[in-house]
Amino acid sequence: MGSIILILVLSYLAGSIPGSVWVGQLLYGVDVRKHGSLNAGATNVFRVLGWKAGVLSTIIDVGKGLLAAGVIASIRIDELPSGFAFWQVESVIRLLAGIAAIVGHMLPVWAGFRGGKGVNTAAGVLFAITPKTMWIVIGVFTLVLFSSRYVSLASITAALMFPATVAIRMFVFDIEALDRSLLLFGCIFAIAILYAHRSNIQRLVSGKENKVQNFRLAHGMRGRGEL
Repeated sequence: MGSIILILVLSYLAGSIPGSVWVGQLLYGVDVRKHGSLNAGATNVFRVLGWKAGVLSTIIDVGKGLLAAGVIASIRIDELPSGFAFWQVESVIRLLAGIAAIVGHMLPVWAGFRGGKGVNTAAGVLFAITPKTMWIVIGVFTLVLFSSRYVSLASITAALMFPATVAIRMFVFDIEALDRSLLLFGCIFAIAILYAHRSNIQRLVSGKENKVQNFRLAHGMRGRGEL
């Protein structure tokens, strides 16, 4: 159990790195949680500080998920619990590490437990586990984003698409042998993303959600002199 506890703690701490907050404060002297949507996620960094800060924040957030599920989950200080096949245990541990990182992103100990919604960090986790499935999900995200201009709608659709894609690949086409725990995680992940975006869903229904006005390189509120 020592390995699992260590993995969970380190993954949570890695997920707690508030990339968006630190990018804003250290590089621009701006706390993004006080501007735009008041959210500590990369989308709000794009909105407030522009594309350069937004891209950097996105890389950090995705990297946290990759680090947790791809690296930290491999740490061993004792034997893993017995009773399952090796690959099943490994899959579950990687998912647990990913969940800990996502929780850390949403409730970061380094930033007063005020974090983002976890979409980018979750994407990093899933890329580490099943990159082929994630490329399909990224394609859906991009299609919805460019057709609707709603980042929130694209995120919600992508979250729902992940477990659907895993199920189709596993049970319909039998393309890839994936642990069924990944399907369960995908369903939980989709529900969590829906809950995190509940205010966005309300604004989408009422027609008040913010749209991406254009897809040219954005300079953000700071670049427009609004800060």
